[in-house]
Amino acid sequence: MNRTRFLLIGLIVALLGGCTMAPQYKRPASPVPANWPTGAAYQEAQPAVPALTAEQLPWREFITDARLQKVIETSLHNNRDIRLAALNVERARALYGIQRAELLPVVQTAGSGSKERVPADLSSSGNATINERYSVDLGVSSWELDFFGRIRSLKDRALEEYLATDQARRNTQILLVAAVANAWFTLAADSENLQLSRSTLEAQVASYDLIRRRCDVGLSSELDLRRAQSQVDTARRNVAIYTQLAAQDENALNLVVGTPVPQALLPSELGGVTPPREISPGMSSDVLLQRPDVLAAEHRLKAANANIGAARAAFFPRISLTTAIGTASAELSGLFKAGSATWGFAPQIVIPIFDARTWSAYDVTKAEREISLTQYEKTLQTAFREVADALARRGTVEEQLTAQQSLVEANAETYRLSNARYTHGIDNYLSVLDAQRSLYSAQQVLIDLRLARISNLVTMYGVLGGGDK
Repeated sequence: MNRTRFLLIGLIVALLGGCTMAPQYKRPASPVPANWPTGAAYQEAQPAVPALTAEQLPWREFITDARLQKVIETSLHNNRDIRLAALNVERARALYGIQRAELLPVVQTAGSGSKERVPADLSSSGNATINERYSVDLGVSSWELDFFGRIRSLKDRALEEYLATDQARRNTQILLVAAVANAWFTLAADSENLQLSRSTLEAQVASYDLIRRRCDVGLSSELDLRRAQSQVDTARRNVAIYTQLAAQDENALNLVVGTPVPQALLPSELGGVTPPREISPGMSSDVLLQRPDVLAAEHRLKAANANIGAARAAFFPRISLTTAIGTASAELSGLFKAGSATWGFAPQIVIPIFDARTWSAYDVTKAEREISLTQYEKTLQTAFREVADALARRGTVEEQLTAQQSLVEANAETYRLSNARYTHGIDNYLSVLDAQRSLYSAQQVLIDLRLARISNLVTMYGVLGGGDK
C-alpha cells in the first residue's frame, strides 16, 4: 500500500513538472538593418574607437553637471509617472503570485456543529429525538492536477507580463532622466537668450541716446532717431518674450521633477553648464534588442506565446481532486476520541466533447500572438529610426556650429565697422540697423545650435536605452 502511494505521488509530481503545450519560443528575425545608416550626414556618427554605449553608462556618469544630477535625483523620488510605473510593477508581481499559486493545492480546515429536533412522526423510532453532529475537517478542495500544462502556461504568461511591466518601468525612468535633462538645458538656453536680449536692449538704448543727442545738434536726422527707437522697442519686446519663455521653462521643469526646483540648482546660461558625455551606439543595431521598450514588447510576445499553450490544453481533460480527513461525533466531547476519524476522496475528470468556444478562444490566442509580433517589429523599427535620426543630427551639428560661430564673428565685425562708419558720418544708420539685426539673429541661432547639440546627446542616451542605475 505504501509503495503504491509513493508511486502515485511520484507520478503526480512528474506530471506537474512536465512541459507545457505552448509553442517553442524563438526570437523573431530583426526587421531592421544590422548596421547603422551611412552617408554624408553620418560622417561623424561612428568613431573609429567606439566610446561607451548607453547601457554601459549609468545616468550619473552620463550627466556630468552636479546641479543637474541633484535635480534628476529629486525627480526620481517625486515624479508621479515613476510612482505609477513602480506601482504597476508591484501589481503585476502580485498577479503573477496569484497565478503561480494556482499550481498548489488550497488546504483548508473547517469545523461545524449542528443540533436538530426530529418529531415523532418523522423519526424511525416513533419517538421525538434530538440529533447532534460535530465535525472538524482538513482537506483540499477542487485542486486541478495540471497534467497538460494549462495552469503552467497561464503562470508563464503572468510572469512575462510582469517582466514586461518591469521593463516599462525602466523605460519610464530613462525617459524621465532625458526629459528632466532636456527641460533643464532648455531653461539654460532661454536664460542665455534672455541675457542676450537684455544686453542688446542696453546697447540699443545707449545708441538711441547718442543719436538723440546728435539729432539735437543737427548731426543726425529725425529718421535715424526713429529707426533707433524701433530697435529699442524690438529689444524690449524680445526681453519680454524670453522672460516669459524662461518662466514657462521653469514651470515645465518643476512639473517633470514633481516638486519646485531650488533656485540654486537652476542654470543661468547655457555656456555655464557642463554638457553630458559622448556615447556610441556601437557598430551593430543589435544594441536595440536591449532597449527597455523593445524588451517589454518581446516579453509581451512571449506572454502571447504562452497563452497559446493554455488554449491548447483546454482541448484536453481536466482532472481535479477533492479530499478531506477529519473527525466527527454525535457529541462535542467525543469529537477527538478513538474511532471518530473520517475521510473523503473525490477525484473528478471533465472531458471536453464539443465546445465551439474553445476553438474560437484558440484562434484568438493565435491572433494575439501575431498582433504582439507585429508590435514587437514596429517597436524595433521605431527604435532604429530614432537612433538613425540622432546619428544624422550628431554627424552634422558640429559643422553647423562651426559655420554659425564664424557667421557670428563676421556679423559682429560688420556691426562694429558699420557703427564706426556711421559715427564718422561716412554711412547712414540703416546699415547699422541691418548689421545689428543680423548679429542678434546669428547669436540666437548659435545658442539654439548649442542647445540642439546637447539635446541630441540626451536624445542619443534615451533612444539607445541608456542605463537606469
